[in-house]
Amino acid sequence: MKPETLQLLVTRTMPFGKYQGRLIADLPGDYLAWFARKGFPPGELGGLLALMHEIDHNGLMELLTPLRGQRG
Repeated sequence: MKPETLQLLVTRTMPFGKYQGRLIADLPGDYLAWFARKGFPPGELGGLLALMHEIDHNGLMELLTPLRGQRG
């Protein structure tokens, strides 16, 4: 994984659905788990959601803290 991918989690927003406009890093764990059960969307968005699910599920949210103030 490239470090730039983690930066995308704190700069990209959800483009659709209940949490449209919310940063991917700020999506609730149950929403990410729902995608994990139902299937992530194709492409980059699906990859970011899958990565965010893994980070959330494994309690690694602190990895994103230093990136939140940066802009890529």
